[in-house]
Amino acid sequence: MEKSLVITIKNLVKSFPVGGDFFIALKDIDLILKTGEFTGLIGPSGSGKTTLLNIIGGLDSPSEGQVNVLDHSLDNISHNQRAILRREFMGFIFQSYNLLPVYTVFENVELPLILNKIDPKKRQKRVKEAVEWVGLSDKINSRPAMLSGGECQRTAIARAIVHKPALILADEPTANLDAENSHHIMKIMVRLNKELSTSFVFATHDEKIMGYLRRIIHLEDGKIVEDKKIDNPKFGK
Repeated sequence: MEKSLVITIKNLVKSFPVGGDFFIALKDIDLILKTGEFTGLIGPSGSGKTTLLNIIGGLDSPSEGQVNVLDHSLDNISHNQRAILRREFMGFIFQSYNLLPVYTVFENVELPLILNKIDPKKRQKRVKEAVEWVGLSDKINSRPAMLSGGECQRTAIARAIVHKPALILADEPTANLDAENSHHIMKIMVRLNKELSTSFVFATHDEKIMGYLRRIIHLEDGKIVEDKKIDNPKFGK
């Protein structure tokens, strides 16, 4: 596989058993994403965007088809190998932040580095760099209960980028934020994308995010109905 390819999906089908039948969540998905793309999966609730994001992240498995992410064939590796791939090469951002309430900002951001068994001195340096990236150096010893929603999401972004992953997957990252915080969050991610060449894939129906995207993949009823590149996004140029 070419080094420039981050995601290659062919003939993807995902079905779930419902009663005595099957619900087809995704069908006939073909998709290629290259290094450094800033892409959104958009569509109404139930269109399959979160299911597709979960399959790309190795959190779910396809029923049929081939999924290759970061030069790993996800349909041919074990759950443990998928976990290692996620831990070392991917970052995840969720709408609910998923921060540990008893941990400080520093400790939450440090977690991926502990899991990857990074040396303590290197961990400290990387955490401080990531927290500085998202503008939270003055909150580094605060716990989530002391932070605003925007600050919690910025902490989650710092945690997602601290190990400098090749790919970040973000599921409705601005859903719980007001317009000002949403734009702040997106500008941080645009900067990360440009300066670190990190590839981003969003699942969203938030109009505010769409103005930053350089590629929009529209899903309806589990199918890709439109795939367009945006040469001049409204924001984030």
